[in-house]
Amino acid sequence: MLQLTATAAISLTLLVPLTANAQDSDYAAPRTVDGAPDLQGMWTSNTITPFTRPEEFGDKLILNREEAMLLEQGVADYTAEQDLPSDPDRIPPAKDRIELADSYNNFWFDDGTRVARYNGEYRSSLLIDPPNGRMPAYTPEAEERLRVAAELREVRGPFAGPESRPLAERCLMSFGSSSGPPMLPILYNNHYQIVQSPGYVMILVEMVHDARIIRIDADPLPDAFRPWMGDSVGRWEGDTLVVETSRLNPSQKFRNSTENFRITERFTRVSDTVMNYSFTAQDPDTFVQPFSAEMPMNLTDDILYEYACHEGNYSLPGVLAGARLDEAQQTN
Repeated sequence: MLQLTATAAISLTLLVPLTANAQDSDYAAPRTVDGAPDLQGMWTSNTITPFTRPEEFGDKLILNREEAMLLEQGVADYTAEQDLPSDPDRIPPAKDRIELADSYNNFWFDDGTRVARYNGEYRSSLLIDPPNGRMPAYTPEAEERLRVAAELREVRGPFAGPESRPLAERCLMSFGSSSGPPMLPILYNNHYQIVQSPGYVMILVEMVHDARIIRIDADPLPDAFRPWMGDSVGRWEGDTLVVETSRLNPSQKFRNSTENFRITERFTRVSDTVMNYSFTAQDPDTFVQPFSAEMPMNLTDDILYEYACHEGNYSLPGVLAGARLDEAQQTN
């Protein structure tokens, strides 16, 4: 059972802002020069709320204030502990047990300090459907693709060539679907700069500096065109930007998805500083049902710095060269 001490309650009150991002039904978004709702600015999706729901919450999507504050206090305590000076005499990690925490210290993380609050509700997960907050099961076809891919990796090896390495490692796309669609928060670099002009909305992604261009009221691209981040066509429904995306590049997959992956996103500015972002995605060749998520994005005055992705410049040639050397030694 959750318990909150008096001392913790005082400190936790400071963690939760008094101004909620509850949607004001009377709020009217500002307009651009061409009369479209103005979504421009620098937005961040930082949150400690995970995409999929922890099993401890079951089907419980909405948390009460005490539960949210306890989660935020846990993050604050962990951060304070991790920010302590490192022990210079600590032993190196075992080669077969290197974890993320061994590669990064807490200085590099920027995944938020607060529980996601959507329309005034504290959320246990960004995923809202299926009701258990978990991704739908794979279809038999998707399971078979995973099996075949695993066998192929076993035969070729993980370093057979650049194509066998993830797109993010090659500095081609963002890590963890940060660029989208869907646009999901990760460990750091969760900023998005939105710029509008008549007929277009551009989203500049901090992670790997992807630039996504949404064409308003446009015809879909020919089926042969398969750009990174797909073909995004938007339309305005009142103050909401609705974006339909299909035709993703075959190399860009969302959790084993296929070329039939389709996603509908909604961007709605609900206050001067908060924008609601939601989406529903489906791929009948991969998932047994569609899935939907909701999350707030908060306006910030942070500066968007260039993301210098050096993995593709240095790490990739290094690991491939090491693999070639290992192969040569095995044949001798």
